[in-house]
Amino acid sequence: MHISLQTQVLSFTGALLILVGYVGHQMRWIDPRRPFYNVVNVLGAAILAYIALRPLQVGFAIMEVTWTITSVVALVAAFRNNGNVRDRAH
Repeated sequence: MHISLQTQVLSFTGALLILVGYVGHQMRWIDPRRPFYNVVNVLGAAILAYIALRPLQVGFAIMEVTWTITSVVALVAAFRNNGNVRDRAH
């Protein structure tokens, strides 16, 4: 199977965006309750979901579509809160 350079660049970009959010969160550089975190997740997951659907790779597609939907929901919630981070005492 031949994978085009364009597909490779897109998949690299998608993975990089997700990893920026993940590493940023783990290293505490990025607050996961802020819109930026969810934007990089939405963009990265959407790119990888597109790659997974062409040609269909079922497991990869399910994971990336779910990741994209979850990130969109979190992004909408973050924008509804105007990006405000509230202290939550547990």
